[in-house]
Amino acid sequence: MLVSNDLYKKSSKTQKIRCEICANYCKIDEGNVGICHQHKNINGELFDESYGIVSSLSPDPIEKKPLNKFLPHTSTYSIGGFGCNMSCLHCQNYIISHEYGNYSRGIKITPEEIVENAINYNCKSIAWTYNEPTIHLLFNRKTSLLAKQKNLKVIYVSNGYFSEKSLEEVLCFVDAFNIDLKSMSSNFYKKVCGADLDIVLDNLKRIYFENKHLEITNLIINEFNDSIDEITQLCDFVVNELGPEVPLHFSRAFPYYKMNDISPTNTETLFKAKEIALKKGIQNVYLGNI
Repeated sequence: MLVSNDLYKKSSKTQKIRCEICANYCKIDEGNVGICHQHKNINGELFDESYGIVSSLSPDPIEKKPLNKFLPHTSTYSIGGFGCNMSCLHCQNYIISHEYGNYSRGIKITPEEIVENAINYNCKSIAWTYNEPTIHLLFNRKTSLLAKQKNLKVIYVSNGYFSEKSLEEVLCFVDAFNIDLKSMSSNFYKKVCGADLDIVLDNLKRIYFENKHLEITNLIINEFNDSIDEITQLCDFVVNELGPEVPLHFSRAFPYYKMNDISPTNTETLFKAKEIALKKGIQNVYLGNI
């Protein structure tokens, strides 16, 4: 599928193009793909190579996203794709995000079929989840706008690494977000995720001030982002830059992907994080994976 030309820029001298779908702003040579491996430069035009191909489809309790304060006790129709725009060493869905070349169960489906499935399962929303939805903007947008015509809400479970242009578009059709705020350390984002913390923080503030429903998840990893100081910084950001009503989910990490040598997060750390968050005035704090 050809990407609309407002989401990439052509070079005046070469066939190299600059993708503007996510915050990586990949400069892609002719015949190559960007970091997400889903967008390819073909003859100086940007194409979405996985349009209409998903990895997973499932009705889920909305609390699994996790969203605890948006349409509680309802089902959401979850859709996952392939690829990611970060390179997290601890990725919990690495098989579809990074090693999908060995994953042969791609499902071809239309926006109409997704919406019909959601209605048939008596879901009140659809959720773009499991892998990073930002990189599937074209398919997500078409499907989401159709879903909204059928009175379904739209959810993004995301790492928050939007470009300015893509976030502008996403805000037009998404009703609720759960954003994974991985750390308050720029060094963590750079070394562990291959990304820029400040962009995520700016996007969180934009989402909040657009009055979208927002919940935040922080996966705590022993000896990486589990210090009292860092957890306190994260809580301060939520309270001071967003609002104390924003639900915060602390989640337990397990050895996975390229972090097989870590130990499961100490449960005492999660309980301490919840205590800090409540003392800071955050009104809704939840613990996950325990």
